Amino acid sequence: MAWRVVERKLGRAGGEKQRTARQREWDRQYGEDTWMVGYVIDGEFVLQDDALESVYYRSYEAHFRNHPDDLQELISLAKVLRNPHAEATTGVDLQLPAITRYLLEHGLELQGREVVDIGTWQGERSHAISVRLSPLHIRCVLDSKLTLEEWWQSKKCLAVWAEHE
Repeated sequence: MAWRVVERKLGRAGGEKQRTARQREWDRQYGEDTWMVGYVIDGEFVLQDDALESVYYRSYEAHFRNHPDDLQELISLAKVLRNPHAEATTGVDLQLPAITRYLLEHGLELQGREVVDIGTWQGERSHAISVRLSPLHIRCVLDSKLTLEEWWQSKKCLAVWAEHE
């Protein structure tokens, strides 16, 4: 038995109400606890939580390795990080946990005095680095032709446990 992909290109998770409605529909259609959102990586279905590690976190890790000036600017400028899009839409925030984890795992702390947005909301940003560290600009570690956001949204799929078909 294994996960079988039943829907591809799920797109954005949306706000809390939209996510909940979608999940209720999947519960109704496939049964509770029989479906998962994830990604097909190297021909295998990977749960979304595992893809957070292997794709999302690793993409930020690669960016900071390849762009140490961005990391230094973030550390010296920021006191607090904020995701304005997630706050405004009740959307899922993935970039702040990835960046925070990177800092923690590398023994780094924010030393600045500013609230720094990671990403934008309606074209507004707090600092230039807000855009550079947005998942709309970070390259995906699995496919450098795509941004992290492009990969994350275009590759997301729904799978059901095969015994519950």
